[in-house]
Amino acid sequence: MIAVALAIEEPTPRGIAAGIARLITSGDLAPGDRLPTVRALAAELGVSPATVSHAWQTLSAAGLIVSRGRSGSTVRSAPREWLPLRYRDLEGSADARLDLSRGTPDVALLPSLERAFSHATVLAGTSSYQLKPDIPELHDLLRQTWPAPVESLTVTNGALDAIDRALSRLVRYGDRIVLENPTFPPFIDLVEHYGLEAIGVDLDDQGMKPDKFRAALRTAPAVVLLQPRAHNPTGISMTAERAETLAGLLSRSRFATKTIVIEDDHSGAITSAPDVSLATWVPDRVLHVRSFSKTHGPDLRVGALGGPRELVDKIVSRRLLGPGWTSRLMQGVIHELLTDAVSVDRVLAARDAYAERQHSFSAAMARESIAIPAGDGLNVWLPVRDERAAIVSLAAAGIRVAPGGPFVLDSRADHVRVTVGMITSDVDDIAAALAVAARA
Repeated sequence: MIAVALAIEEPTPRGIAAGIARLITSGDLAPGDRLPTVRALAAELGVSPATVSHAWQTLSAAGLIVSRGRSGSTVRSAPREWLPLRYRDLEGSADARLDLSRGTPDVALLPSLERAFSHATVLAGTSSYQLKPDIPELHDLLRQTWPAPVESLTVTNGALDAIDRALSRLVRYGDRIVLENPTFPPFIDLVEHYGLEAIGVDLDDQGMKPDKFRAALRTAPAVVLLQPRAHNPTGISMTAERAETLAGLLSRSRFATKTIVIEDDHSGAITSAPDVSLATWVPDRVLHVRSFSKTHGPDLRVGALGGPRELVDKIVSRRLLGPGWTSRLMQGVIHELLTDAVSVDRVLAARDAYAERQHSFSAAMARESIAIPAGDGLNVWLPVRDERAAIVSLAAAGIRVAPGGPFVLDSRADHVRVTVGMITSDVDDIAAALAVAARA
């Protein structure tokens, strides 16, 4: 067994946890390796067993080790195989006092589903497998509220379902795809699934940087995949001016004449920024996707896809050979939620609550001498000195955040993602713990 004690520079709970974390990160301790017993390591370090036990609790909360009482502790084994790779990287312990790692909405801010279900059934009749996949009431409402004129729309099982099906019709193995860097981890998993070459584009406070975007278009990508609002993980929302600039670069590029843009507007009505789409300027080049998971409930699994009729029809046709359509009952529920005055007011109140939490968090971090602009939606991208040290430091405080590595194309991150949409109280104490972690 590796001499664990030699890697520990400071015999405190935080120092012991940090030393073990470094061994795990470097690979000196592999998944499944057994750790020394609490009493054995305490004796070797000359500290109390309680000190080592506290360090073990910290490492367990950080998702690095598994403790099984008298059976001892081991380095956490590979996560469940059914999870895509970067979902596995985000999987962690459920022991944290405050989990700010998930990127999910606050359930207390979601509209009630009881009334919606009671009214939705009248819209959900299905008498034929050859009916149009979308109920007319929802289809018409989506068209009225779409961010730009659109030829064709269809309802999907959430945003990722729409993006996956669009990619299946648009790309071939070896094609290039332009992504924001950082980006949503499942996008990177999809890129690898389809055998694509990812071209990363850095962001500023308005979206993709135009000079980087122009350079990326010179690689003749098949697809550009971006998030126009409440970007995950940074919280950046693209301005209309930046969208127009990017659309202009796309339309003028002689290298990207066949490039299609896929926009993932995943947070919709809970974002504070205006609705924006490159389709306003290049409608024949854009597939716009929106989801109702973060606004109305993740388990509803309802989204929508709109764009040029030729592309959308191909996606609908192929989907009929698989799942067929999104449950018309669930479409009726979403239609009810989007038109019921009480539900609409509830979502607007959630938007205001998330905006207030973003601003409160930004102000609290400023008091800790860390400048974090208030983002949009649920998340912020917190710069840290050392990703692993930050996660261990926060685990010691009972707080879990998402590691930054799964969000970046090169897997080397100097950030962590914090779901500030879940911070409902004690923002100053949380900011203080995050500031300590950022400097760890």
